[in-house]
Amino acid sequence: MKFYFPDSQDQISPTFDFTNEEHSPYRVRQRDDKYAHEVLESQPYDGLLVSKAIVDGSVKGAGKYSMPQRERLYRLGVSRYFRLPPDVVTLGDCGAFNYVDEELPPYTITEVLDFYERCGFHSGISIDHVIFGYDPTVSDADVDRAWKERRQISLRYAADFYASVQDRGNKIEPVGAAQGWSPASYADSVKRLQEFGYQRIALGGMVPLKTQDILACLKEIDQVRLPKTELHLLGITRVGSMEEFAGYGVTSFDSTSPFRQAFMDDRNNYHTANEAYTAIRVPQVDGNPALKRRVLAGEVSQAKAKSAERESLKRLRAYDQGSETVDRVIEILEEYEQLVEPTKKSRIPAYRDTLQAKPWKSCKCTICAAHGIEIAIFRGSERNKRRGFHNLAVFATKIHHIKQPLGQEN
Repeated sequence: MKFYFPDSQDQISPTFDFTNEEHSPYRVRQRDDKYAHEVLESQPYDGLLVSKAIVDGSVKGAGKYSMPQRERLYRLGVSRYFRLPPDVVTLGDCGAFNYVDEELPPYTITEVLDFYERCGFHSGISIDHVIFGYDPTVSDADVDRAWKERRQISLRYAADFYASVQDRGNKIEPVGAAQGWSPASYADSVKRLQEFGYQRIALGGMVPLKTQDILACLKEIDQVRLPKTELHLLGITRVGSMEEFAGYGVTSFDSTSPFRQAFMDDRNNYHTANEAYTAIRVPQVDGNPALKRRVLAGEVSQAKAKSAERESLKRLRAYDQGSETVDRVIEILEEYEQLVEPTKKSRIPAYRDTLQAKPWKSCKCTICAAHGIEIAIFRGSERNKRRGFHNLAVFATKIHHIKQPLGQEN
């Protein structure tokens, strides 16, 4: 099972000073900052997915790349730009979620193929239009007109995309995008894409679906899927079901979930092989909007807040070194939590669990080994992104044992 990590320009600075909370004055981001595959000893993903909407922007505005970054990507190509190991494959797509509100996709076949070719992707997904709706009981006669139109648009673009790839004679592997609103409609899309010539098909629009609905679609698709056709799940994680997905021809998927949970999930944001822990929040007084408002309103003494912040970090580091007790650390964390979030449900019991388990001590990833308890502290992007990279390493270990059934191996 191949795992692709969608790019969103996420890097860390190897020279960041955790004690003084500052970067090196000589830091140059593009040159010095590192991607997950550059700082983790064990490879965290098999492939990288890059969207045209992220690089070039779409109807919603500019992408996440600055003009110099964009030009550098086009000049160097995707593998050199990201300094990828030779065995990490690349997949280009259009980023359909960025234009989901539009009547038609904003790109032409020529524009998309130029993007894929200039960047040197190994594979590229055809232009599609997301269908936000799922109803396995609706008949073709009663189906929402917009759903039907979006599926036809996706199939039309896929047919033209495949023909254009063949006409250009390039080496990009064409990946057909299948959309649907039910097991039957997804299966029909796959059948049509195979008739166009696709041997690899990406299933889109399934992110909101429950696992049982995804399985229902895969079972229906399996009735029409040719033996050599491989399936890719766009934006789907579902680790516990990947073994079963593999049995229906799924050979790859992509997701940012393990990484994003490090700073988007309120509690389960520090992952281990068997359990998810709660990272310990020690927000920066000057960088926390809620706390700044309370300080400006006169509800909290800025001096008291800064003192609690410094003491929290001091005791956490001392605990990591074995010279401080759990109770003393909890005492200051509770005091600081009351200053920052007095009305919210306390995370203190979860913090105690994290501190007592010390998951960073047993973790074998290079990030935890290098930084210890700093990775378990929820504070600023340098720590949070490192914890995200750690989560990727844990996730990779979980999925790398998944094999395809006999006869379906790549």
